[in-house]
Amino acid sequence: MKENRIRILYIDDEIHNLNAFKAGFRRSYEIYTASSAQEGKLLLKEIMVHIIIADQKMPVTTGVEFFNEIKEVLPDPVRILLTGYTDVEDIIDAINKGHIYSYIKKPWDEHELHRTINNAYEIYRTRKQLREKIEELEKTNDELNRFIYSTSHDLRSPLMSVLGIINLSRLDNSVVDPNGYINMVESCVLKLDDFIQKIIEYYRNSRLEVEYEKIDFSSLLSDCITAFKPQNTQILFQTQVDQAVDFRGDTFRISVILNNLISNAVKYQKPEEANPMVNLAVKVEPHKATICIRDNGIGILSEHLNNIFKMFFRSKNNNKPGSGIGLYIVKEALSKIGGTINVESKYGEGTQFEITIPNRNEFDT
Repeated sequence: MKENRIRILYIDDEIHNLNAFKAGFRRSYEIYTASSAQEGKLLLKEIMVHIIIADQKMPVTTGVEFFNEIKEVLPDPVRILLTGYTDVEDIIDAINKGHIYSYIKKPWDEHELHRTINNAYEIYRTRKQLREKIEELEKTNDELNRFIYSTSHDLRSPLMSVLGIINLSRLDNSVVDPNGYINMVESCVLKLDDFIQKIIEYYRNSRLEVEYEKIDFSSLLSDCITAFKPQNTQILFQTQVDQAVDFRGDTFRISVILNNLISNAVKYQKPEEANPMVNLAVKVEPHKATICIRDNGIGILSEHLNNIFKMFFRSKNNNKPGSGIGLYIVKEALSKIGGTINVESKYGEGTQFEITIPNRNEFDT
């Protein structure tokens, strides 16, 4: 089956019509034929076509009846009715029951039928694109509703904590050193700032167009790690970059992916670990870059691995604070740039994420 050709199923009980149609149009389209409505249904279980042309006057099942029977299970193919008779009732039935696009009289005019087929295919493509956009909008709307519901709670929680700490400090007249309260306030503010940053990343990834530019992974990894080192001096960050060829990618989204994965590797270290470590390795090839981020942290329970990329999923096996959208943003950012991600984890020993990102260097002309 050739994906770049218009695929047509033609159903007619007269064999010479089937042969004539195939002989006249096979050079332009991918043609399938059936001599009855029943045979046509069996074919449609095996192949996906863009256009169905059916003769009206067939024994057992007419063209209109056939279209009426398949319209619910196969709504996408554009339907064309072909007949040697001009029957107004047939035309009305075809439009009302069979949802046909066009009505062609026998004997067909080859140029007219070519034009009708090409116009029908444009309608097929337009419908398909419209359906995909509707599905995308429904997905976005569903995510937005869940996002608003969850963020309203997550944004208020640290603010309420700050207010509670302030009120507690006012009531505690024995306080000589206020640093304890200040540290608690700082922790809440940092949590709020982290969540706001995640919201910004989510919004920008959803709205910004993909932009490709040259990326030096040694420099990019250094920038990402620098943001985490001051607060995590006990963690050993190790990097290995093998970049012998140029790489072009979306710097913003790759940075978002790296920052979220490094953040998780840092956040979910074991408190008792004597030598906490985060290892980052990049290998750049002509067609892709492979990035591995490995840690020796608490790991992920096996039953949670299928859920970690869902929006607002939080593992119950740790008491670490988190927004629940970091890995979801990673997955969505990778989707925008055609990347993939795999995860391996053993609870109590650590986690490794492996990312593959297409190299768009061939567009650098």
